[in-house]
Amino acid sequence: MAQTQTSTKRSISMAPMKLYGWVVSPWMARVLVCLEEAGAEYEIVPMSMSGGDHRRPEHLARNPFGEIPVLEDGDLTLYLSRAITRYILRKYKPELLREGDLAGSAAVDVWVDVEAHQLEPLIRSIVMHCIVHQYIGKARDQAVVDESLAKLRTVLEVYEARLSAGSGGGRTHLVGDGVSLADLSHFGFMRYFMATEYAGVVDAYPRVKAWWDALLARPSVTKVIAGMPPDFGVGSGNAP
Repeated sequence: MAQTQTSTKRSISMAPMKLYGWVVSPWMARVLVCLEEAGAEYEIVPMSMSGGDHRRPEHLARNPFGEIPVLEDGDLTLYLSRAITRYILRKYKPELLREGDLAGSAAVDVWVDVEAHQLEPLIRSIVMHCIVHQYIGKARDQAVVDESLAKLRTVLEVYEARLSAGSGGGRTHLVGDGVSLADLSHFGFMRYFMATEYAGVVDAYPRVKAWWDALLARPSVTKVIAGMPPDFGVGSGNAP
């Protein structure tokens, strides 16, 4: 796993943090939701994917992999969305990492990794084939979609079991009694998956559906989702 880039000498500025990227990105959304939950001051530095801004020398100096998002806080520069979210929450709202609770913080790490390695690859594949490919001149491979859906159902059974394990017949958070990074980290790609014709798959898992509905109701998510049209902004001419 690539390591987060940091400067050797750091001073954390009191000025608003800068977040580079395009707001329709699900990776950008992961960070934006955490910034909103943390109540942090930040400014978005918009970039153009179609214009190749992420491949320009000035951005490669921030992230040599030419990806977004990138966060600047004073002379500290971070890339990789999950690393950025952990930094933001450690600085402003460590309770969303369950810091100070060894078992709780470990459980948050587990479910962030479950999302990264088990869920995101499947729903990313479905989103790419069902939404993105039509806008970039690629054909949908239905066999790939069907395979991903079959695997997704198996993963959602694990989520259903987890969310059914709480007292009183279930829970609406993956770790503990309140929202955490374990929940928030799922938002970006789930938002686009739920815009595909396969959103109804989630209905077969009532605890997962209740968990997702609870996440959608959060003010942070309501604000961020407003900048994430289901077609990634293509229809309105606002694609990055």
